[in-house]
Amino acid sequence: MPLLQPHEGPIPGRHYLASTVETVTWGWLPTEGATQIAEMGSGETITVDTVSHEGIVEDHGRDPRTFFGQFGVGPDDVLRDAVDIAAGFPVRDASADGPHVVTGPIAVSGARPGDVLKIDFLELVPRAPYGVISSRHGYGALAGELPPLPYAGFEPDPSDPEKAGHVSKFCRASADFTGSLAVPGGRELRFPLAPFLGLIGVTPSGATALNSVPPGPFGGNMDVKDLVAGTSLYLPVQVDGAGLFMGDPHYAQGHGEVALTALEAPLRATLRATVLPAEESRALLGLLQRPFGETSEHWIALGLHRDLNEAFREAVREALRVLTDLYQVPTDDGYAYLSAAADFVVTQVVDDVKGVHCLIRKSDFAAWT
Repeated sequence: MPLLQPHEGPIPGRHYLASTVETVTWGWLPTEGATQIAEMGSGETITVDTVSHEGIVEDHGRDPRTFFGQFGVGPDDVLRDAVDIAAGFPVRDASADGPHVVTGPIAVSGARPGDVLKIDFLELVPRAPYGVISSRHGYGALAGELPPLPYAGFEPDPSDPEKAGHVSKFCRASADFTGSLAVPGGRELRFPLAPFLGLIGVTPSGATALNSVPPGPFGGNMDVKDLVAGTSLYLPVQVDGAGLFMGDPHYAQGHGEVALTALEAPLRATLRATVLPAEESRALLGLLQRPFGETSEHWIALGLHRDLNEAFREAVREALRVLTDLYQVPTDDGYAYLSAAADFVVTQVVDDVKGVHCLIRKSDFAAWT
């Protein structure tokens, strides 16, 4: 798997955006009124070189050459943009700031509040032949249980690599899109790669910056593993120009993402962004008030809440809305259909605001259109 340094290799989008100290926010989402660092027309394509926070965050030493060097990665095999951001970004408060390197905002001409921005994921190409899976104290499905405390009374300090209390697993990524995690005894855990952007959204309204961790109606750190190349995401526009942003690239993730991260590593993402005016989007998608996904086989209805049970209920309500708005299915019939035919899966349990999403088969309604 070749290394894709910024500005090198195939760049298929009409526009190109590299991640630099000037084009990213680290740990926070763009705010209304923020300077747009790129602009594109509706229906145009853009290629963005995203950077993973794994290997550059404070508890990894904020020095990717040293961090990855301990796993046998040479200095020339570390991405230059990761090195530059780690070295050049202002000092952060790792206990308060989110971890994600967020690239954007990107203005999409003509987007207005009330419209919907459709994102088509055209290509999601790994930029490096390796990545990291991390577990940190106080996070994940088994917080307080895993990873084990190094000693009684241990107090993790995310700003201090020696006291961070993280367990990070280095993984290789091969050209046949297989990931491998070395385990004792000379063995490997091998699994397929399916790259996606864990964090993508439109700028939230308001002047107060939001932490990059919790997702919301604007999108953000949703970690929907089904949104791979060839799928689409619909986002309700919050501010003029939409202010598209992205980050948290993944090579692979299981539904649930039970440790704090999955296999996180940098991607070259090529997207098409299309503005659907309010009237057009209403006819196509109904009254969309939260992120909504589409694959060749499924509609994806998303529920988000700090309580996982409530996130599940939100996903059911959104799935019922989809059935009503798109197919005019009465609520009681839709409720019965969802119980018999739809799949509800846990999106992730690690992002403060947790996610559940519903997969609704389009083929079940093929005769309705």
